[in-house]
Parts: sequence; structure tokens; C-alpha cells
Amino acid sequence: MDPPDPIEAIKFRMEQQGLTRKDLEDIIGTRTRIAEVLNRKRSLSIGMIRRLHDRLGISADILIQPSRKMAA
Repeated sequence: MDPPDPIEAIKFRMEQQGLTRKDLEDIIGTRTRIAEVLNRKRSLSIGMIRRLHDRLGISADILIQPSRKMAA
């Protein structure tokens, strides 16, 4: 079984906790950067991974996995 996709894990946790993209600004950065990450156009940095793990409780093992690219 494949490990969970990090972007799907973030979106799932956002849904669980009722978070919006704006709520991620202090974790990921600007609205543009959040959009790039959630749309798989930018990889998570080590700092983002640490903050997502600390603040949202998402396993770092999941977050360090490469994101599955959208089918072209």
C-alpha cells in the first residue's frame, strides 16, 4: 500500500479541523505560496514540514513523501 499523499493529508486535516487556506498563512506563507503547494506546483520546504507537523499533527513521514503529480 502506498503512503498517503502529503497534499491530500494536508487537505484532509484542513477539512477535519475546519481550516481555510487563510489559516495556513502562518504555517506555509503567503496566499500565493499556499496555492502553489496545494496545487502541487511547489514542494514543501523543511520549515513548512516542521510547522505542519507541529501545528496540525500530520506525521513528518507523510509530509516528506514526494507529492503525486496531477495527471496531465
